[in-house]
Amino acid sequence: MANDVHDDFRSRRDLEEGIQRDFRRKMSYGDYLRLDLLLAAQQPQSEPLQHDELLFIIQHQTSELWLKLMIHELRSARDLLSQDELAPALKRLARVKHVQHTLTDQWSVLATLTPSEYAEIRPFLASSSGFQSAQYREVEFLLGNKNADMVGVFDHDPKAQRDLTVLLHEPSLYDGFLAYLARRGYAVPTELLDRDWSQPYVHHEGLVDVFAEVYAAPHDHWGVYETCEELVDVEDNFQQWRFRHLQVVQRTIGQKTGTGGSTGVDFLRRALDLTFFPELYEVRTRIGS
Repeated sequence: MANDVHDDFRSRRDLEEGIQRDFRRKMSYGDYLRLDLLLAAQQPQSEPLQHDELLFIIQHQTSELWLKLMIHELRSARDLLSQDELAPALKRLARVKHVQHTLTDQWSVLATLTPSEYAEIRPFLASSSGFQSAQYREVEFLLGNKNADMVGVFDHDPKAQRDLTVLLHEPSLYDGFLAYLARRGYAVPTELLDRDWSQPYVHHEGLVDVFAEVYAAPHDHWGVYETCEELVDVEDNFQQWRFRHLQVVQRTIGQKTGTGGSTGVDFLRRALDLTFFPELYEVRTRIGS
């Protein structure tokens, strides 16, 4: 009997008197997070219903939520740089890096989907594809990978197309950083400060010279030096996400064509050659030389 009382004591926690119980006129956790909408958004299309489709849907829906936060933070970081507010901009980038780690780690969950299991749900995806993620393209535009052709992919979604068009013609995060450097007296080439923002960024050797001075004496340029390394972290994380995506696709569908019409693995592999901040990588060759 004594043991029964002891076990009951250890496995039960009584509610405290002050804990709220009546939410008829007060906001609840579910109300605040709109869980009625959020948890009703998973609508499998498979017939008969396939067990693994819920995993596929939740994987991509949660990724879209994290991308929404990344866009929020990257926009803020860029705008803070335009106001010469470097410290809070770096705080935003630190958060972005944690979001990136979460997005990359999520691929390990999707990787539990075997080729045979994915084959059961793939027909129900029809022509839908992650390639059509407008938020992913917004992140790329904010980081400087501008491509006007991508805007045309969203003719079916006027709001997404408007949002991408705006970002296409705005400075990227890197453009904002270069403008910040110029206002601080760094010799940023003028053609990088007054250009068509809708065009892809092109490497400039003169900017490598600027960064070479920073890396030659980090303590004399600490804020700028730290920002350079934060940007490299962001790109490195982005490349790890791309590579992990490639791996998961390869192990799931091999060399099949993607549902959105791309060549699949080969298309994803070519993305690994893209870079957002080329001078920050080239300058490493000069350090200590």
